[in-house]
Amino acid sequence: MSRTLLTTSIAYVNADPHIGYALELVQADVLARRRRRRGEDVRFQSGTDDNSLKNVRAAEAAGLPTAVFVERVGRRFRDLATRLDVSYDDFVATGSDPRHRPGVEALWRACAENGDLYRKTYSGRYCVGCEAYYTDAELSGGRCPEHGTVPELVEEENWFFRLSRYEDRLAGLVRSGRLRILPETRRREVLAFVESGLEDLSVSRSVERARGWGVPVPDDPGQVVYVWFDALANYLTGPGYPADAVGFERWWAGADEILHVVGKGISRFHAVYWPAFLLSAGLRLPDAILVHEYLTVDGARISKSAGNGVGPAELAETYGTDALRWWLASDVARSGDTDFTEARLVGRANEDLANTVGNLVNRTVNLVARYRDGVVPAIGVADQLAEPLRRRRATTGDAVDSALDGFDLRRATAAVVAVAAEANRYAELRRPWELARAERDGAARDDLDAVLAELVATCRALGELLAPFVPGLAARITAQCDDGTGRLPEPRPVFPRLTEPSG
Repeated sequence: MSRTLLTTSIAYVNADPHIGYALELVQADVLARRRRRRGEDVRFQSGTDDNSLKNVRAAEAAGLPTAVFVERVGRRFRDLATRLDVSYDDFVATGSDPRHRPGVEALWRACAENGDLYRKTYSGRYCVGCEAYYTDAELSGGRCPEHGTVPELVEEENWFFRLSRYEDRLAGLVRSGRLRILPETRRREVLAFVESGLEDLSVSRSVERARGWGVPVPDDPGQVVYVWFDALANYLTGPGYPADAVGFERWWAGADEILHVVGKGISRFHAVYWPAFLLSAGLRLPDAILVHEYLTVDGARISKSAGNGVGPAELAETYGTDALRWWLASDVARSGDTDFTEARLVGRANEDLANTVGNLVNRTVNLVARYRDGVVPAIGVADQLAEPLRRRRATTGDAVDSALDGFDLRRATAAVVAVAAEANRYAELRRPWELARAERDGAARDDLDAVLAELVATCRALGELLAPFVPGLAARITAQCDDGTGRLPEPRPVFPRLTEPSG
């Protein structure tokens, strides 16, 4: 059995989660659930990035001790998984998880032993939102290209990592595909950044500037570890680095595949800095960085700092978890940002889940109840007119796998909906209600039995195919079409139409 470690990035906890965070959780959860259903052994890990300066400043603004603030807001991120039906196996809160600090220290010492850490005085422009320095050339009109804020001018003595030493090796990893970056636009972007020349990276901050918050630099109590060096280490500390040798061997060193799901704003940290740290420490690299785009509202990127976030828990409460998960999986572009509106969410759910899938399941169960007293006929003589439907049922699993392997959830969901659409076309072609009338006039039962059997088989297949995307709906479909007793339960809608939002 193959083993896969699948991770999301870990979120800053300076404010409540917004729908952009939900996007990443759901995307990763779809990948994890589909692989599990294929029989793979999957470890799905998420967490919170507790040790950033932006968290400290948010706590100060709230008038709370940082530890109290971080724990309180972090709990909302952890709890969101339940609301979104996310099936992660582990959650690393970097400020409180006892596994984390020893792992950060071990990674730091490994890089130091390889001669890749040194101290120097540095002056640069620092964006607290990104927790990163920018050169003047990287700024847009003197402002951070990600947040639109003017970075702070900072001068202090820090520890630096010899990132420049790894320029050629990183470029080779990306060019060869040993480190896959999807989609292709992001791979080209990362490769261009590396080939433009890498400068050494500041990997510590003074205790004064960090307000004493964070992991102290080993053997240097006046410095704390830079939050990105600290945060990225969670991918190692969750599997057990360095104390749990068995867990670490199983889920990192010996895993068949390691996948990181991240937003485009942090692709550089994951596709450049992180592999360099691992190369320095002599540790195995991830296999793929799967990069998603941003969600926007009225064309503006959704972010906690902008204050335009849409609450995913509230959306799930209003429209249902299935509707929200489906929109995030089926309507978000693979390339380019996607504007969110509640009308788009409702429209997509009604079109796909209510009209196409829900209508098929409801009509099928009702037909079996009306004409066969709820007993599903066995497939006898195959209906030749059902060949396109059988072929689509047989091939859609592979189509979904291919799309998800390419991190294309929109294509995967379209393949599933096409099965239901094909079945609805088949029902209209064969018109089982007319076959039932002919049967009452003395025609053989075989034609109607064959049609009903094909429709039920398709609904059962949809229960399986939909499970990674909308597990709640998939379970309801399975319960309606295969309860194990040989007789279908009383028909009831599996996905009623949603009410369009007012205004």
